[in-house]
Amino acid sequence: MSAGTVPEAGFVPPVYPFDKLTELAELASRLPGGMVDLSVGTPCDPPSPAVVEALGHSGSERGYPAAIGSAELREAAAAWIERRFGVRLDPAGDLAACIGTKEFVAGVPHWLRLRTPSRDTVLFPSLSYPTYEMGALLAGCRAVAVPSRPDGSMDLGAVSDEDAARSLCLWVNSPGNPAGQVEDLAAAASWGRHHAVPVFSDECYVEFTWAAQPSSILEHGLENVVAVHSLSKRSNLAGLRVGVYAGDPDLVAYLSALRRHAGFMVPGPVQHAAAVAFADDESVAAQRRVYEERLSYLASVLGAAGIPAGMPAGGFYLWVAAPERVALLPGTSGGGRLARYLAERAGALVSPGEAYGPAGRDHARLALVQPMERLRLVADRLAG
Repeated sequence: MSAGTVPEAGFVPPVYPFDKLTELAELASRLPGGMVDLSVGTPCDPPSPAVVEALGHSGSERGYPAAIGSAELREAAAAWIERRFGVRLDPAGDLAACIGTKEFVAGVPHWLRLRTPSRDTVLFPSLSYPTYEMGALLAGCRAVAVPSRPDGSMDLGAVSDEDAARSLCLWVNSPGNPAGQVEDLAAAASWGRHHAVPVFSDECYVEFTWAAQPSSILEHGLENVVAVHSLSKRSNLAGLRVGVYAGDPDLVAYLSALRRHAGFMVPGPVQHAAAVAFADDESVAAQRRVYEERLSYLASVLGAAGIPAGMPAGGFYLWVAAPERVALLPGTSGGGRLARYLAERAGALVSPGEAYGPAGRDHARLALVQPMERLRLVADRLAG
């Protein structure tokens, strides 16, 4: 490169969404009793003691683990899917393990573009977890947001024929993050098959479905679909980084082979613990009751404070529209102003809705991952 030549600009990662909350965290921390962190969906409740015990007794520490997941893990995950959704899978070919589902979500566009280089587009919900869009950008793909209906669900009829023809995949998320909507997964599967677009269904909140029976896209056939499941939320195991993807045998085989070459492996002790977790339905039922209580309680607290908040159809987030009375506070959006109000008045750190796309600008997301005593502190501050 000659002197004075300006190097070609490359990809510059955006600021991580939760790194933008520093000022709000400082405001919330000023109140007596400190900040109540409702910003990130990090479980605070303990995992099952049996899972913790299993971590130290796998006998798998010395050897390399199976990239697709041990037979024990795959069989346990397949058994859970059959118990929960009535779908029978072949553990040897319809399912594989991933290192938590976030890396899988971020990596899928890259892997699929290697397979189908003539396509360059990733479809994802306009109101959604940021990693769907980021995965597309990291793969050098077009990220195309599918418009949302008033209830937050995807309007697949709004996808143009050109975008459908260029698409590598369609992401759906049900129940959704941040709004908790439940998608019509049969319609999504049908749309994908009609347009020859693989449909990836992120179902990590499915155990916390309130307005309907928990459902999976796998109930509508395996052809051209992949369901993604995580133990982070279901079993309070976000720190272990383990999940599974299941569905179309051709897609699972392709992704498994590629990921094996790249060295994506869930640690052996974690695989053993994950098998124990998938076999445990009792602790999940107890956790479901805990989240339902927290959601109902804080929704009523906010409503009494003049901030209407309805129960979500699923998930453990409250998706709250900013009321008019916070409109004069500093902030770039209604959601930002509501987040500031809750930080200053209640000491609660929440996520402004624009982190989940422009469609969320007038909302804020509250993650109900704090124990009841901390939520009561928020209630006392709002009442005071």
